[in-house]
Amino acid sequence: MTPTRPKPIGVYPARETGQRGEQIALEYLRAKGFEILDSNWHCSYGELDIIARHRDVIVFVEVRARHAASTEVAFESIQAPKQRKLEKSALAYLEAHHLEDSMWRIDVIAIALSRSGAAIIDHVEDALGW
Repeated sequence: MTPTRPKPIGVYPARETGQRGEQIALEYLRAKGFEILDSNWHCSYGELDIIARHRDVIVFVEVRARHAASTEVAFESIQAPKQRKLEKSALAYLEAHHLEDSMWRIDVIAIALSRSGAAIIDHVEDALGW
């Protein structure tokens, strides 16, 4: 059996990075007064990372975490097909929970993770209109 080598600094599996990003986003949203309703909700259109309520608005949050110096790389990873899936998934969630008449929006939280473990968080509200 070959011994395993430690991971080089800066090399992280995408799943690990995503989970860390979602945890950071959850803490950030709670600190901002969001009530977390659900996370990692699946439907036929895809997955919603975080579903929250802020005041009277249902907020669907797409989290993008990258090991990078800025959040720009994370935002660039959300193209038109992903935006459509997010919208369809949000509508499916509203229907499944009998919330069709609720006000809602889709936010994006982009997180840049540094090698030191620091996180830069960029939160764009109502991000579908970008």
